[in-house]
Amino acid sequence: MKRYILISGFLMFLTINAGAQMMMQMDTLMNHSMRIIPVDRATLLKNVDLIANMQYANHSNFKNGSYTGSAFALNQFRFEIRGLVFDSTVFFRFRNRYTRDPIVQPIDNIDHSVDLAFIGVNLSKKFSISFGKMCADYGGYEFDANPINIYQYNDIVEDADNFLTGAQFTWNAPKNQQFAFQVLNARTQTFANLYDSIPGIKAAKFASALVGNWRGSFGGGIFSTFWSYSFINATSKKHVQYIALGNQLYLKKLLIQYDFKYMMDGIDRLGIVSGLIPKSYSPYTALNTDYIEHWLRMQYNFTPQWNFTVIGMVDNAYWKGNPDPGKNDHVRTAWGVIPSLEFYPYKKLDLKFFAAYVGRYYDYTSYAKAKFGLANSTTGQLLVGFISPLKFL
Repeated sequence: MKRYILISGFLMFLTINAGAQMMMQMDTLMNHSMRIIPVDRATLLKNVDLIANMQYANHSNFKNGSYTGSAFALNQFRFEIRGLVFDSTVFFRFRNRYTRDPIVQPIDNIDHSVDLAFIGVNLSKKFSISFGKMCADYGGYEFDANPINIYQYNDIVEDADNFLTGAQFTWNAPKNQQFAFQVLNARTQTFANLYDSIPGIKAAKFASALVGNWRGSFGGGIFSTFWSYSFINATSKKHVQYIALGNQLYLKKLLIQYDFKYMMDGIDRLGIVSGLIPKSYSPYTALNTDYIEHWLRMQYNFTPQWNFTVIGMVDNAYWKGNPDPGKNDHVRTAWGVIPSLEFYPYKKLDLKFFAAYVGRYYDYTSYAKAKFGLANSTTGQLLVGFISPLKFL
């Protein structure tokens, strides 16, 4: 028995000794071999953000006052990489939307699911230029918000083509003012894919969007503006003009944002009016449509972890190109109200749980009801879920 104990003890000693020598060899190897991520690369990663933008909720849906069903859904999942890549001079941003079909678009040759794919150069502390697919900086605080924080857009932002390919020049002017100018493709799809063969209307040889905006800040950030004017050369004869005037008032616990938007479409870029007109009445895309919007958001931070927000929005749609001599230009008014309650459980993590209701009411004029067979309707959606731009890096 003693022999077995001595043999077992000797084997254990050899095993421990061999293990210790192996650990010493591994430490020596780690100290003398190359790192998996070199030091210079690790330093570069400090200037790079890796973000998963998510909005997840359970939806309970209503139509004309009747409950139609519920389901869980990932409303938003936009994966984003952004940062500096060279001496605080060259920057980049890429964001892909996994809740949209990845169909390559014929104009800019990139998936429609890609929101952003551009690089930029800081020419100085005041001037920068960017090239690639970017956000058409139309202006207004509704459009300027991270999409995951929006429960429902008003009609113009919801239906416009907002991510286009081109170039941008930015000037950070004195006194916290910023001016930007963009030259972009007017669309991601071809004219033939978007519009009917309207007699006398041809695609522009360079379908372009010219966007200019101003971001102003006054009183130490108490009052801010985000105004823009856009001219979109969509066709050889018909153009689009778009004005967005965003205004913000920030008072300690209260945030008030108001946007006014006015889009004058020579050809119905949004397609809302065109979608309301029966083909039997007009087989082509509507010409000369106007959209006028108001968007108001009030957020009250009644404790550090709780927000109550209410959004009200109105969109008026007009068809000035209607050939009917007895027409009423005004076709529809769309109303919206979105109250929400948001809870932030963690101080150092941008994660919030929310409950929100999205109510929409569509009111058609007497003329539109009689001429196009339209009827007033309501929709509702109760959302309960979470929102977070989870930053992994």
